[in-house]
Amino acid sequence: MSNWNGRGNLVIVSGPSGAGKSALAGGVLQSVSRLKFSVSYTTRAPRGNERHGVEYFFVSSQEFQSLIRGEDLLEWAEVHNNYYGTSRSFVDGILRTGDDVLLDIDVQGAQIIRRKRQDAVAIFIMPPSFQVLRERLQRRSLDPGFVIEQRLKKACQEISHYKDYDYLIINEDLGASVKELGSIIMSARCRTAARMESAGSVLATFGGMDAENP
Repeated sequence: MSNWNGRGNLVIVSGPSGAGKSALAGGVLQSVSRLKFSVSYTTRAPRGNERHGVEYFFVSSQEFQSLIRGEDLLEWAEVHNNYYGTSRSFVDGILRTGDDVLLDIDVQGAQIIRRKRQDAVAIFIMPPSFQVLRERLQRRSLDPGFVIEQRLKKACQEISHYKDYDYLIINEDLGASVKELGSIIMSARCRTAARMESAGSVLATFGGMDAENP
């Protein structure tokens, strides 16, 4: 039976840089239907093969400030000397179609969104160890050494926030972690609150809530 009631779930994944959020998001987007990725705005330069409008909307600082003034952002934050923000209209447009939205976001941004959208499903992605996190950041060769050290320092601050989330994935094996993330998203679709409209349609066939007999 379909669980769609006209509005999808907002799914947040966050955790330290290098924990594997992007790889997990890519994996689950291929394996779970009716799931869309939230493309955020950022003032940082593209890394590797990142493309405008796919991984991020890459904008100037002036353009980002204009988005803030226009209240076009669901949240925004400065992270590692760059700005990141979530488009309110982009997210809500997808949710209205009944599809879920997957949002890859830092801990600070997740806190802001959870205050505004208390029905969001929040998942913390944790590396198996500090040393593994360092090795991943070094291996991807996307940042100079001093930036890696900044990210590691930030990770030490962010890691304790895992207790604020609904779910925790310790990303040691990517394949297993993708399956866990997919299972969480599917289970969220079965929440009673998410199926109230469908339940109402079923109850109507029994004569409604107050009917003693169908």
